Amino acid sequence: MSAILEQMHAGAARLADTLASEAAPLGVEVSRLAHGARLIDAGVRATGSIEAGRLYAECCLGGLGRVGVEAARLGRATILEARVAVDQPLVACMASQYAGWRIQVGTFFAMGSGPARSLAAAEPLFEKYPLRSRSETAVLLLETGVLPGADVADHVASRCGVAPASVTLIAASTGSLVGSTQIAARSVETALHKLLELGFDLTSIVAGAGCCPIAPGTPDALRAIGRTNDAVLYGARVVLWARCDDRDVDEVIDRLPSSSSKDHGRLFHDLFREYGGDFYKIDPMLFSPAQVSVLNVSTGRVFSNGSTDEVMLKKSFGIDG
Repeated sequence: MSAILEQMHAGAARLADTLASEAAPLGVEVSRLAHGARLIDAGVRATGSIEAGRLYAECCLGGLGRVGVEAARLGRATILEARVAVDQPLVACMASQYAGWRIQVGTFFAMGSGPARSLAAAEPLFEKYPLRSRSETAVLLLETGVLPGADVADHVASRCGVAPASVTLIAASTGSLVGSTQIAARSVETALHKLLELGFDLTSIVAGAGCCPIAPGTPDALRAIGRTNDAVLYGARVVLWARCDDRDVDEVIDRLPSSSSKDHGRLFHDLFREYGGDFYKIDPMLFSPAQVSVLNVSTGRVFSNGSTDEVMLKKSFGIDG
């Protein structure tokens, strides 16, 4: 496990360096904060690009997954779709990609992803699985509409046990091209997180792949949150390869897709407003892909449940026909 965690940090650092070295063609902007932390704006003030979104998503995975972006059809419209394949899902998705670190410094707030999470180990997940790590560098990716300052970098450095000059912060807003892309690349991660909530042993998952529509960008922050969540809830499809008893899968497969939630069937934007903008009031069983298949390599059985909903996707994305 330690070797894979080391790879995760090295992979994220390599991808961050690529974003920085190719900033101009990728549409990102690079700067240094006080005390030396590197800031990469991939979609707050910067325009970003499809390739920047792909690299951002792979960086969230610590370089342990492959992300592709392709054109896809939705009704009469052509949209973008993110495809992801992950070979070390516990480390890539849960120690790195999951946006589980709430970064709040003064008035600044963002959800943090990336390998820096396993350095800070600020979440209960790191008590359940041996995913804590050490590194001299910290890469943290922030979903935010406001660029972080030096105080945020200093906070991250302190929590991660590294020097501020060894911190890289990569930021993108939810409704930007990069932001929408990296969220769509979370299809496998959302399936694993749902399994975590259901008490399934995540060490049983040996590989995963998925696809998800990339929500059309919008400057309306609440609408962007709604569209990106709807993309996963009503459009994501995932396959997981597991090594376990069939009974273990039987116990969770009916509750694995988003359709198992009482809040399913509503646009996320409407739910979010109804619950006063508080994610934690929304049924946690909602946050999962639309359709999930689990292949148990121990027995050869394939379990599947859920389905995508084109009508809901077109309604959310504002697509006629």
